Amino acid sequence: MSGRKVGRGAFKPAAFMCAAMIGLAASGGPMKFCVLQPPYPLDAEKVGEGVQWELDALAKCDASLDVIVLPEASDRQARVGSREPIVAAARKYGPALFAACAETARRCSAVVFVNALDFSHGDDPRNTTFAYDRTGRLVGKYDKRHLTAGEWKRWKFDSSYMWEWSEPTVIEIDGIRYAFMTCYDFYFYEAFANIARYRPDVIIGCSHQRSDPHSVLETIGRYLAYNTGAYLVRASVSMGKDSAVGGCSMVVAPSGEMLGNLYSRVGSLVVEFDPKEKYLKPMGYGNPPGLHAEYIEVGRRPWQYRPAGSAIVPDFENAPAKRLCAHRGFSTVAPENSLAAFGSAVALGASEIEFDLWWTKDGEIVSIHDATLDRVSDGKGKVYDHTYEELAKLDFGSKKSKHFAGLKILRFEDILKKLSCHTLMNIHMKDCGKAWDEENAKKVIRLIDAYDARRHVYFMTSNGDLQDQLARLAPDIPRCMGNAGQDNKSRPDIVDMAIKHKCQMVQLFKPYFSQDTIDRAHAAGLRVNVFWSDDPAEAKKFLEMGIDTILTNDYQPISAATGLQ
Repeated sequence: MSGRKVGRGAFKPAAFMCAAMIGLAASGGPMKFCVLQPPYPLDAEKVGEGVQWELDALAKCDASLDVIVLPEASDRQARVGSREPIVAAARKYGPALFAACAETARRCSAVVFVNALDFSHGDDPRNTTFAYDRTGRLVGKYDKRHLTAGEWKRWKFDSSYMWEWSEPTVIEIDGIRYAFMTCYDFYFYEAFANIARYRPDVIIGCSHQRSDPHSVLETIGRYLAYNTGAYLVRASVSMGKDSAVGGCSMVVAPSGEMLGNLYSRVGSLVVEFDPKEKYLKPMGYGNPPGLHAEYIEVGRRPWQYRPAGSAIVPDFENAPAKRLCAHRGFSTVAPENSLAAFGSAVALGASEIEFDLWWTKDGEIVSIHDATLDRVSDGKGKVYDHTYEELAKLDFGSKKSKHFAGLKILRFEDILKKLSCHTLMNIHMKDCGKAWDEENAKKVIRLIDAYDARRHVYFMTSNGDLQDQLARLAPDIPRCMGNAGQDNKSRPDIVDMAIKHKCQMVQLFKPYFSQDTIDRAHAAGLRVNVFWSDDPAEAKKFLEMGIDTILTNDYQPISAATGLQ
């Protein structure tokens, strides 16, 4: 890579990789990239000193630079631990910082990237990287994709956008394509391949990452650059000149070569390189060269990866507080407990589906409501008295409509294979008045884990023994207490039962509940489902009473009437 130079505050990088291993795409000309690494005050009272260092550093930048990158939280550069002082610092120092970035961009004719809080979306700020072009004009923003729990739970930063589909942010300035990662983003390696699809030239990394050792930060940086085919320009903060953690403002080539690293030194690092030069490698031994990302795409295979990106909806903990549950799927239009019914509901936006599980004679887990086959199929007898092979010969569609003739019984694994992480799953564990056979219960949990669905499911049963069994086998999977009977005389108090068996929710059965039941459940910290409503007026009334989740067979009309998904 001819013409590369190392400037002030830097050290001479290692020699470039062997020419036999690479090819270089067309060059666009070398550019000087500068990263600033300020000291990180551990005393919250010194936040002004941290910001002032950045302002002074910007003032020292000159016209030899093409790109300047500052670290994360540049408007609150100190260990500030709670929302109020964080917001106060950002409001106090942010305007001067933004003005200095714009002025520096104009004065130096350089592109400037700075991370700070963005209050343009309302009272809850976003963690945002701002891009200024060479004229000092704000030309783009990147909102951090992976907020830490502290940022969105404790400090109440705006996280609404995190739960929506989005493309990687790419801002093109002067023909250079910039992609972004901010601090915690660096740990989500599954995002790297998605960023690589957009062919960035440079990844701007405004970061803190204050607890990782230097070796780890270097490994992450090399891995990111190599897998995206882009140069990484990362700015961070110094945790002290002798610190073995944090820091590591760095520049990394797409080959994985470390072009410069400040480690724990306070100061600036300037590295010159041509961002249009691409690292090409053989596409397998003896094959012509290409981008690493292209080589990987050739080998992608189904079922080998965790659900990711738009395949993941908010999990149980983060799902909408009020929602609908498609009972046995959209079962007014398709056979209940079928992929046709589940898929219809999910395609229409259902946050949650409900289905029933039984076991077969040979230990397969299948989805059917009744213990008997007669109502929904052309078979007879008990589900668990038949093998799966015997059940697979039956027609589970014709009794709904001739259009579903030949529909087969659905295995639990089939549901997970198509819908894991695409929706929440209310799993009604059917029973014969006692806990499940241990191996069958364990198989249900193994399948949940095999399809990475543990955070998107919960169990529902009215059987106390089964509740305790599930709590023992999978204590982190939420559980819902159902009604133990259908009349007021024989029905144990559902709230008391939920508390006794340490459930997280109750599923009321109309009409056997009152406003008092709902209020007592909420007072005990329990979410409240209701089974069921297919009437829009009734569904609205349930919401007014405080019901959290309404189970419905007629998903679309109830969704349209309530505005819930």
